[in-house]
Order: sequence, then C-alpha cells, then structure tokens
Amino acid sequence: MKIIPHKYYSPKTAFILVFFITIFLQKTFAQSSDSIANPINKKKFKYILGAEFLAYSATMIGLNQLWYANYEREPFHFFDDNAEWNQMDKIGHFGSAYYLGYMQLKIMKNCGYTSKKSMFLGGSTGLIFLTSVEIFDGFSKGWGASTGDVIANTAGYLFLVAQELAWKEQRVMLKFSMTPSPYAKYRPDLMGKNFQEQLLKDYNAQTYWLSVNLGSFMKSHPRFPKWLNVAAGYGADGMTGAEVNSTADSYGNLNPIFNRSRQYYLSLDLDLHRIKTKKVWVNILLQTIGFIKIPFPTLEFNTDKGFVFHALKF
Repeated sequence: MKIIPHKYYSPKTAFILVFFITIFLQKTFAQSSDSIANPINKKKFKYILGAEFLAYSATMIGLNQLWYANYEREPFHFFDDNAEWNQMDKIGHFGSAYYLGYMQLKIMKNCGYTSKKSMFLGGSTGLIFLTSVEIFDGFSKGWGASTGDVIANTAGYLFLVAQELAWKEQRVMLKFSMTPSPYAKYRPDLMGKNFQEQLLKDYNAQTYWLSVNLGSFMKSHPRFPKWLNVAAGYGADGMTGAEVNSTADSYGNLNPIFNRSRQYYLSLDLDLHRIKTKKVWVNILLQTIGFIKIPFPTLEFNTDKGFVFHALKF
C-alpha cells in the first residue's frame, strides 16, 4: 500500500517549532521591567530583530530546500483540509500564531515601546510567519494554501489583540500539553517514529488549553493567588488517518479498528508568567516554558467513553 504524503507530514512543523523556540530565547535579551515608563531602547530591539530576521530567513530557506523543492510547483491555489484530524491542526495554528505574537509583544514592551505598537506590530509576528508557510503550500502541487489555516492564524492574532484592547494584558493564555498515544505505532510514517516526532505529528497525543487567570478578574481580592488558573482543554483520540482511519499501515498490515472521538477537559493550571523570583535565569525559564500546561487532576468528557477522571493529566 502506497502512502501519499500528507500536508502535515513534513519537516515544516519542526521548522515552526525551531522558530517558535528562537522567539522565546530572545526573551533573554529583553529582560527589563514591564513598566510603561521604560525609555525606548532601539539598540537592544534592533539586535533582537536582527536575530529574529536571521531565524526567519533560515527557516524559509530550509523549508524550501528540504521539503518544497522535492515537489512540483503550480499556480497558487487553495486546499480544503478543514475536516481533517478533528480540527486539532487548526487549534495548533491558532495557538502558534497567538504565542509567537505574544512573545514578540512582550519583547517590544520590555524594550520600551507603547502597548499599541507592541500589540499591532509585535503581535502580528505569528500571523506573518505562518502566512509565509501557507504561501509555500499554495504553490506546491498536491496541496495548496489552507483556508482553515489562514482563518486559524488570523483568529490567534485577533485573540491576542482583543485581550490587549480589553485589559492591556493576557488574562486567557493558550497552552499545550502532550502524552504519547498508543496509535503512532500503527502509522509511524505519519505520526512519528519516536517521542520527538510524535510531539509534533501525533494529534492524538496533543491537548490544547485555554488557561484563565482568576486573579486578574479578582483584583478587589489582592490575597487571591495571582498565579492560579482554571483551564479548559480540547483533544482528540483514536485517529490513524486525517479524515478517516487507515485500515492498513505502510507495509500493508491491517490496523485495529479505533473509534475516533473528541475530548474536553476541565482542570487547574499555573500561570508561570506571573511568578517572579529574585533569580533572572529562573524568571527567563518560567517565561520560556509558560506555554506548557502544568499537570493537575482533570475531569474529561470523551464523546466515545463519557466522563473520565484523571488523577494527574499531562
């Protein structure tokens, strides 16, 4: 049985993660007070912007040479993949656009730029980067730019901007967690052969969260923990194919029959961005890993199994 390459079975996901991490590392060079009274440090921002431009250029060149150059080109066109993977990939685009924009917004604020400039210019970083990837897809034969991806990327940016306009801070964060699934072994070509690949490719293993900071809505109660969040999550299970499950692996062996389902979660979380210590390196670490959902007891509703309680959900 021949496996046709799928749009998301590509090194581009890894490149997105590399660029994602690069943006986080820039936080090291942007450490300063969050006070709006900071003078604009254009020199520092130029260094950061230069590093990001190099990362962006390297990513685009790498994508073109290592992936897209291997496939035929054709006039720009769109591709409808909205029914695939129970929309987990769309939430991933939403979260990537949001968090890339959020980190650039923070960098610009720390360099002394106004909230408005930081929001509209810095916040668009994720949207710009992910739109560039969609353009590559649009000229690649066999796929095309995804309308769903474009909408999700834009929604992630607007979600960031809306909170800045409403509260001048992010009270609802997008977060991510991952637990290896039992399904990747049936389609390792598509979902990854090891943990590193499965982290990016196996949508069964991923969970995306909306983590709401309670303290930011309870400022009249200053003793309430500023770092305590309530999180609502979404995941999917039982998927060995994009729209329908594959009946055989790449070697022709029959796969078991799995029920595809959606998972909805309710849990607690920690907002690491609001935890401040006296150690600069600790603060940088907390800022860098702040997009990861902290494990807590969790209530799940599964469309196939009903309610399930997890003593500790990763």
